[in-house]
Amino acid sequence: MSMRSINPANGETVQEYDTWDNVYLHQVLEACHEARPAWAAKPIDERCDLMRKAASVLRQRKQALAKSITVEMGKLYKDALAEIEKCAGVCEYYADMGPKFLADEMIESDAGRSLVAYQPMGTVLAVMPWNYPFWQVFRFAAPALVAGNLGLLKHASNVPACALAIEDVFREAGFPDNVFRTLMIPASMVATVIEDPRVHAVTLTGSEPAGISVASTAGKSLKKSVLELGGSDAFIVLEDADLELTVSQAVASRYLNSGQSCIAAKRFIVVDEVADTFVESFRQAVSKLVPGDPMDENTTFAPMARHDLRDELHQQVIDTITAGATAVIGCVPEDHPGAFYQASILDHVKPGMRAYGEELFGPVAIVIRARDEADALAIANGSRYGLGGSVWTRDSERGERLARQLECGCAFVNGMVKSDPRLPFGGVKASGYGRELSSHGIREFVNAKTVWVR
Repeated sequence: MSMRSINPANGETVQEYDTWDNVYLHQVLEACHEARPAWAAKPIDERCDLMRKAASVLRQRKQALAKSITVEMGKLYKDALAEIEKCAGVCEYYADMGPKFLADEMIESDAGRSLVAYQPMGTVLAVMPWNYPFWQVFRFAAPALVAGNLGLLKHASNVPACALAIEDVFREAGFPDNVFRTLMIPASMVATVIEDPRVHAVTLTGSEPAGISVASTAGKSLKKSVLELGGSDAFIVLEDADLELTVSQAVASRYLNSGQSCIAAKRFIVVDEVADTFVESFRQAVSKLVPGDPMDENTTFAPMARHDLRDELHQQVIDTITAGATAVIGCVPEDHPGAFYQASILDHVKPGMRAYGEELFGPVAIVIRARDEADALAIANGSRYGLGGSVWTRDSERGERLARQLECGCAFVNGMVKSDPRLPFGGVKASGYGRELSSHGIREFVNAKTVWVR
């Protein structure tokens, strides 16, 4: 069995990689098990110094690493460069803040001295997706390794070169052998790793079915899990929104990475008073996107990562149009050998249509018209997902009031939803549980141990 790197811009196979068998997998797990005590015992300042070196390696190799992202999953090269820089930033953030986040917490009790000590949980398996092949990994790995855990990466099968390059970054930065390993295994072997007693927790970013499978296996093994799953983020446009700003951010939020982001705006919930104006301005802005070679600096719209994903998206679009939605622009695949899908807008999307209740993981925006603010909020919260959401209004107090009522993990006012190392990130409902980033993220995979001394 093998994994293949396929360039989504032209459909050509770049390279094939052999997968591991069970014998080699268990050899690696044993090597990691043996490396764990020394890494956990290493002073946190030394772990932080190594994480700073990882940031340095990322920046030194930025161009080559960014190219590997573009070649394997089609991201615009300029966006891939930004992704590598963001990874370097999260390494530095936890190198700086880790000692503070994990410092003993002194608590008054009936003891002479009592405290909470934050100690590493052990070896953490990360099952990661292809859409941000470096960022998704580093936002887990930076806090987990600084905390004294080991990291195992099971990456998506279509980005094997990126997966191996990440391991190389940590090795080049001077991390001890087997503190971070990329597992070249198929999805069918993930349960074996979770169930192994040498593995202590699992984090997954991916689809809802994958999350259910991983959480079920972890639960049966009594192991901690963190899940960041799909999203159908609401983008609420009120009648007093600054439409020029709102439309520009709508385009960025929906079509960045060809719409392949859990926190991309997907449901544009627009009050009737400004709906026609918004849709026409949105259409005009979308029509200016330029598809093409993602390595070309003049390209502003990338291909999707795989042809099968494009085909699945198109079927959702066809079914929704058949049910009565209006195709404003696009809504067909590009006539191109790569996995391109036209930047698209569907208007008058209503309950019962596929696009209303399902996540569209690609460059298709859906417009749902609302009577007023209350109706818009009810529509936003009517989704089974709850990852992110945004509110667009000139009245920031009004926006914050609505943002507080959105049933999601991340709510933004007059800004597109994004992840930031300083802020916790994660969802509710079918979008998962647990948090990444900030102090919350680094404490997900530690033992908050009570120490009581007379």
